[in-house]
Amino acid sequence: MTTAHDEQPSELIPRPDMTFPALRAALARVAPSRLAEFQADRDMAFTAATQDGSFQPIRFFQIKWATEIEIERRPSLAARYQAALDAANSLDRDDPRWRDAMDTCLALHDEARSAVTDE
Repeated sequence: MTTAHDEQPSELIPRPDMTFPALRAALARVAPSRLAEFQADRDMAFTAATQDGSFQPIRFFQIKWATEIEIERRPSLAARYQAALDAANSLDRDDPRWRDAMDTCLALHDEARSAVTDE
């Protein structure tokens, strides 16, 4: 007998707003090991925005991390992305499967980015 508990959820958490607190809270739930990287990127984005007098670095930061969270919050997408990334990292660049793995990584990343920027 199978139960509903055997099925993997399509989303671990709802898609967060693209604000610093919402992105940080979402990342803490789906990939807490990346919080230090997130904070370092945030610091660099705010420094660049201050130096350049532009909000563009902050917008890039938001899109980058919303995309990373989008991948992690969707288990099926995360598993496919990780499998392609593992293949790309383990294959020789002369192997035709390396290009296929890289193309898959890019396509899945683009899918996640589109989901967060097309709202």
